[in-house]
Amino acid sequence: MSDERTSPRRPQVFRLDEANITLAPPEMAEVEAAPPVPVPVKPKRGWGMSLATLFWSALGGVLSLAAYVGLSKLIEDLYARAPWLGWVGIGVTALLLIAAVLIVVREVAGLSRLARLDGIRDRAERALAEDDRPLAEGVVRDVLKLSSHAPTLARARMDLEGHLSGIIDGADLVRLAERSLLPSLDSQARQMVSDAARNVSVVTAVSPRAAVDLAFVLYSAVTLMRRLAYLYGGRPGTLGTFRLVRHVLGHLAVTGGMAAGDTLVQQLVGQGLAARLSARLGEGVVNGLLTARLGLAAIAVTRPLPFTALPAPRLADVATGLMRKVEEEEAAASRR
Repeated sequence: MSDERTSPRRPQVFRLDEANITLAPPEMAEVEAAPPVPVPVKPKRGWGMSLATLFWSALGGVLSLAAYVGLSKLIEDLYARAPWLGWVGIGVTALLLIAAVLIVVREVAGLSRLARLDGIRDRAERALAEDDRPLAEGVVRDVLKLSSHAPTLARARMDLEGHLSGIIDGADLVRLAERSLLPSLDSQARQMVSDAARNVSVVTAVSPRAAVDLAFVLYSAVTLMRRLAYLYGGRPGTLGTFRLVRHVLGHLAVTGGMAAGDTLVQQLVGQGLAARLSARLGEGVVNGLLTARLGLAAIAVTRPLPFTALPAPRLADVATGLMRKVEEEEAAASRR
């Protein structure tokens, strides 16, 4: 026999005025109909800090103690030789500590400026996608503050501030800020990238050693990234430069490295021009293209607003000098 308590009931027909029908009170019906409240499960608490954080904190503490013991021993030895040497040691130590504090403050400020650029760009993308008017106004005001270091944009800033209350749509407000403040900065950035690519191409084409080529390409690329960050208001320090380089390389990894679909690369590789160039000139052109591609990635990660109202620069826009050099070499080879 099947258990009556677990077997499903068959549908039945009844009337509310029958004698054997009993209605439950409303309060009891609400209690029975209410779903059971789930009991929250407390997550298991792990370590308060990771092992890596613990290791670096302990290492920093040990190094700080070692530096303190060494300095105190040095000052004691100086006092033992002569009191005035001890005072000189104290003065030099104080200058060292002040310089260290100033360096730390500068590096933290540089990192915060780069983080501010990333935050403004992320909020601008969200304002464009959601057409959020208050968010867009906050983005525009941050960009106005960021561009205060450029005196050539004073008129554009005044015009943009006058239109803040007249634009209703958030996406249109972000586009207006881009058209008002960034065209001149973008033009300077493209010129910087073009000059750096041309310099790298010329130097690596005439350099006799590969180590010199590699060192010059790395130096030019890092210098170009720092200059672009300064142009858009980033001003990174030493640690900020390392973070900027990592950010640019990450952007290149996401966007596909050298962008094989670019028209300039297709013209250089697809038509077989690179195979007919001299070895040194070919290396110079490739290094120049690499520098130009790094510069374009640096523009994308240091520009405070995404490219929406204005077209993004392409490799062909900043490497026209390299292509002209390729065409001249091709013409000279055809005349031989």
